[in-house]
Amino acid sequence: MAWPTDPRVPDHLRTGPLAWYAQSRAHFVGGNVVRLLRGGCELFPALVSAIDRARHEVWFATYIFHDDDAALGVRDCLVRAAQRGVRVRVIVDGFGSWATLPKLLTHLREAGVGVVVYRPIKGWWSWLKPGLLRRLHQKLCVVDGEVAFVGGINVIDDLLDLRHGWCESPRLDYAVELRGPVVVPIEQTARAVWTRACFGRDWRDELMELARSPHRVARAKRFLRRVQNTRWAGLEGKLADLRPVRAAFVVRDNLRQRRTIERSYIEAIRHARERVDVVSPYFYPGRAFRRALQLAARRGARVRLVLQGKLDYRIAGLAARVLYDELLASGVHIYEYMPAFLHAKVALVDDDWATVGSSNIDPLSLLLNLEANVIVRDRQFVGELAREIDKAIAVSHEVTRPELGMPNWWSRLRRGFVAWCAHVYLRVAGATGRY
Repeated sequence: MAWPTDPRVPDHLRTGPLAWYAQSRAHFVGGNVVRLLRGGCELFPALVSAIDRARHEVWFATYIFHDDDAALGVRDCLVRAAQRGVRVRVIVDGFGSWATLPKLLTHLREAGVGVVVYRPIKGWWSWLKPGLLRRLHQKLCVVDGEVAFVGGINVIDDLLDLRHGWCESPRLDYAVELRGPVVVPIEQTARAVWTRACFGRDWRDELMELARSPHRVARAKRFLRRVQNTRWAGLEGKLADLRPVRAAFVVRDNLRQRRTIERSYIEAIRHARERVDVVSPYFYPGRAFRRALQLAARRGARVRLVLQGKLDYRIAGLAARVLYDELLASGVHIYEYMPAFLHAKVALVDDDWATVGSSNIDPLSLLLNLEANVIVRDRQFVGELAREIDKAIAVSHEVTRPELGMPNWWSRLRRGFVAWCAHVYLRVAGATGRY
């Protein structure tokens, strides 16, 4: 690995994978290079090229790993890497990749690829296990600790939808390619998810065993060595001015980072002066998030939401639309993307804050699933993403209050029904706290 020897990267950034648990907010580091990738048509060639040049190891995590030609191209490059001696580790979600898992696992394992399934579905009884509704929704790849890919793009052809089959137009989706210090926590995250998927448990389970162990002292010392936290104090100030790009990697897990992504969004929106653009296929934010959007619009910022126009799940569309009247009344502009399915999860605030990742703005992403986003503070990158969002809005339908045309009682009934469904789902999944 070349870049970890860079003097700009402190030693304590290169800690064990369990440093992933240490962060509870976004920490920006400079000296990164970030490239925006639109759709699998741009991501997959970049992935294949990077993996084909891998010398030491590849970490790869995804929700859906399909078996179409585009997906098989990614699979085959992982196989090639393993066959030439590269250590390749792949984590796939047991629900998102359920249909293709048998062949995928066989092919990868026979080629020497290490592959594990995050919370596998082995039958209807699997759904009785606590926490099974909490899925691995991250899309990550790290090659040799030098280059990383993060975004919302699953390993499936842009023209193929699992529910609706082949489509005429590619879905709208984004990812980023990253180089620099921000790659370190991305690799730590991939390693930690691998450990969690392999052993089916977290360090909290180890603490319980530690308390019951007759060899508490020795085990405690080993455990503490493994979970040494990254000491971020003072690091942000040292690296914040490095160029070319400041970036932060943020995740949502079920430990210290339960609301890191949501809070990053809200904090940025609360400081918006000129504009806020949010693109999300599944949109049902909590009160604090909605309030931040409304206040930004009322103080004069242009607030635009780009949501699904072509629905893949009707309940998701209903969940978003029950909020339309409230948001429109506050001056928020709502656009429904019409040309194809929308899968992008991106946002920008003013001219120097943008995020790209896997997290939707709904309870599943913000409270349940394992998610991963990159936040970028760079005018050039924000400008590029802004142009992409403007293109999407140009072919979208703007929703207005008159066209909603619903009597108040019917609107309140639908909103109450969606709120009740969300409440029940979250409680079944084990989520706590207000949303």
